Amino acid sequence: MPTFASATARVVDGDTLDLDGRIYRLHGIDAPEAGQDCDEDGGGHWACGKAAIERLEELVLGNDVRCDDRGQDPYGRTIGVCVAAGVDVNARMVREGMAWAFRKYSEDYSSLEDEARGEHVGVWRHETMAPWYYRAHHWDQAAQASPNGCPIKGNISGNGRIYHAPWSPWYAKTKINEKKGERWFCDEAEAVAAGWRAPHWGR
Repeated sequence: MPTFASATARVVDGDTLDLDGRIYRLHGIDAPEAGQDCDEDGGGHWACGKAAIERLEELVLGNDVRCDDRGQDPYGRTIGVCVAAGVDVNARMVREGMAWAFRKYSEDYSSLEDEARGEHVGVWRHETMAPWYYRAHHWDQAAQASPNGCPIKGNISGNGRIYHAPWSPWYAKTKINEKKGERWFCDEAEAVAAGWRAPHWGR
């Protein structure tokens, strides 16, 4: 299991880390998207996506972080379990209700999700939309309004080539100027292969 200096650890979103330029997707969990709100018990909403990012930052920033390598996903990210200051980050995020157990791919954290749900912590304060349904909903809406049904926006700015999926908080504000070399993509793997990256929502 490789070790990376804590100074190089950066949070991309609630379930993704950048360690020394290598992107890790946390195995077995799915955190709310950066711009996602969750339902509050008794009515109203809270910024669960932002809260998940902030909690992951609390767990990893300033600590030595180690991640194992369980292969790559279609977007070139390494799938791994990450440990910061002796804490299993994946497990802690699920146990505190800051992420769902991604049962479609793994049952490793199912029991921890059941405990969090039973205690009504984090996203389990009230039944709310799981992130995979949130992404699908926004994708379907954006695909209907995008060229050829390809809704991912490949933007070029001072921060480089960054793509915005329909669930990105900046999606509606991002305009595509094809004369500048900006373009539309049909999926995230296509955007990554063309040299674009996902935005970083952490500090």
